[in-house]
Amino acid sequence: MEDYLIGIGKRMKEIRKNNKNTINDIATRAGVTAGLISRIENGRTIPSLPVFLKIVDALETEMTDFFDGIPRGTGQTFLVARKDDQTVIEKEDEAIGFTYNYIFSKQLNSVGFESVLLEVEPNSKREKVVTDAFEFKYVLTGECYYEIGEQEVLLKEGDSIFFDGRIPHVPINKGKISSKMLVVYFFI
Repeated sequence: MEDYLIGIGKRMKEIRKNNKNTINDIATRAGVTAGLISRIENGRTIPSLPVFLKIVDALETEMTDFFDGIPRGTGQTFLVARKDDQTVIEKEDEAIGFTYNYIFSKQLNSVGFESVLLEVEPNSKREKVVTDAFEFKYVLTGECYYEIGEQEVLLKEGDSIFFDGRIPHVPINKGKISSKMLVVYFFI
């Protein structure tokens, strides 16, 4: 079951792009917001069943075809992700100065997780977001403030943080150089 939950957003994006549809096209047809489609595609939330059914209909695909494209667990004791498989994640239009690069998104036994390299440029802008996952961030270069709820913490190179992504949060780079960090999402 978890295999399906992890892959829903990626499969949505794959079908949408193959059919040359925009996020707005699918949102309009499904009667939901473009922001919701973006959050689902990028693994920040999983839709309710009624919303999911509307989205699959808006994608103009059959349910069986939708799920046939989602990889299933293999029972292996290890997982490998190749550099050539990395992709840049499309984020919300209002997110300026944020680059997310998928480096790993797999299911191993009952643990669903994905990792990305996040680059936050100086003067980047985005509203706080929520993610249906616990988040671990490790700062590789630079420094970044993290607003989590009403609290703010400064993270410098080598620092890490772990928190419940359902609390509204946003990284803010007040420095003069880009901050890069490894982000690992552990799905709830």
